Amino acid sequence: MAKVELKQPIIDEIKGYVADAKSIILVDYRGLTVEQDTQLRKSFRESGVVYKVYKNTFLKRAFEGTPYEELSKHLDGPTAVAFGIQDAAVPAKIIANTAKTAEKLEFKAGIVEGTYYDAAGCAVVATIPSRDELIAKLLGSLQSPITNLARVLNQIAEKNSAAA
Repeated sequence: MAKVELKQPIIDEIKGYVADAKSIILVDYRGLTVEQDTQLRKSFRESGVVYKVYKNTFLKRAFEGTPYEELSKHLDGPTAVAFGIQDAAVPAKIIANTAKTAEKLEFKAGIVEGTYYDAAGCAVVATIPSRDELIAKLLGSLQSPITNLARVLNQIAEKNSAAA
């Protein structure tokens, strides 16, 4: 079998992840201990994030012609890639959280929901609340005035029934 035929399934695998991804974050993982890397991978698995280490040439080929092509300029040196399939901000959050204890883990760049971010931008994305958190806050802020109105109406009704 030719070398190209051996490499194509790996590139196709990456293209599949790219097609499903809401975000892709590239990281430099040099210097991580086995324990830190294992914990990072476990966190990704639990959150539905695909985290892999591929050859940079494979990633460049898979990114060609996609919205993620801009990431190719960051593919030098050891690179790991996190594909956010379910929630776009989760990979950046997990990486930022892990980087607190594993100082060697560094953002390279990322694209989150179509927007390119450099390393500093990825760190900012990590601070954004998740979609579920934002929905919960919105519902809480909508529910509060309604609850207060119900209490006031209930007190008025009790006061009127006591006076009658």
